[in-house]
Amino acid sequence: MVTGSGFIIINKPSGATSFSMVSLVRRLTRLRRVGHAGTLDPLASGVLPVAFGHATRLIEYLDDELKVYRAGVRFGIATDTYDAEGRVTATADASSVTAADVETALAAFVGDVEQTPPVYSALKVAGRPLYRYAREGAEIEVAARVVHVERVELLACEGGVAQIEVRCGKGTYIRSIAHDLGAALGCGAHLAALERRRSGGFGIDEARAPDDLAELAGAGRLDEAVLAPDRAVERRPAAILGGGRSVDARTGRDVAFEAAAGVELCRAYSVEGAFLGVLKRAGEARWHPEKVIPEG
Repeated sequence: MVTGSGFIIINKPSGATSFSMVSLVRRLTRLRRVGHAGTLDPLASGVLPVAFGHATRLIEYLDDELKVYRAGVRFGIATDTYDAEGRVTATADASSVTAADVETALAAFVGDVEQTPPVYSALKVAGRPLYRYAREGAEIEVAARVVHVERVELLACEGGVAQIEVRCGKGTYIRSIAHDLGAALGCGAHLAALERRRSGGFGIDEARAPDDLAELAGAGRLDEAVLAPDRAVERRPAAILGGGRSVDARTGRDVAFEAAAGVELCRAYSVEGAFLGVLKRAGEARWHPEKVIPEG
């Protein structure tokens, strides 16, 4: 059992749902206030940040960080879900596809690019997830949207499968990259495997396997896996508030101080080092507590 609040970073195994990992943390911490950032499909594995206690208030900031994925893309087979679990919609001979072909095609996926999400996804249209329309056989137009892909690197290409690493912003579907890559090469493709290596500023080296977490909890040492709430905003500028300003911030009242132009959010601490929460600019030298983290 743990007290207070924080993050537990889970290395989600393939086959498990993101919600089942939330249920695991609820069971191990004996807390109800638990949530996760960035849903991973059951097929995918890797970094799943899970927040508990007051740290759940900070989940929204994790989406601002770039994510890193390693993916296996199988050529010659296209599916309706864009991954290995879907119905095969087309097949083709992909034996002539070379690593050079793949590298050339991948160049078009870098930058601010238009991407159409898979119809089998949780993205909502008219208040309903797309996958519900797809399961009902309903025809629905899925609008393309602009996503940011900072880098795509080809790690290997053999046996009709390309291993790629993608560094991207929020809203990017790696399944769509796999599908569109196959279309660009003229042979079709689907996502065969996916591992998230980084999410919300948390890396795979900090992620714990579910069995390891259960073992720590059984030994009364689950706190060893807990990361501090302010890790969610550690890349934001920090403001140290002395005197009555720290009390004001913790009780939701605006505080005054100067900050560099262009800074709109910052993390706040007392002079003793206690994390107070996140402040949002409300004027030239005025800041409003957007998220308050209570003591304890």
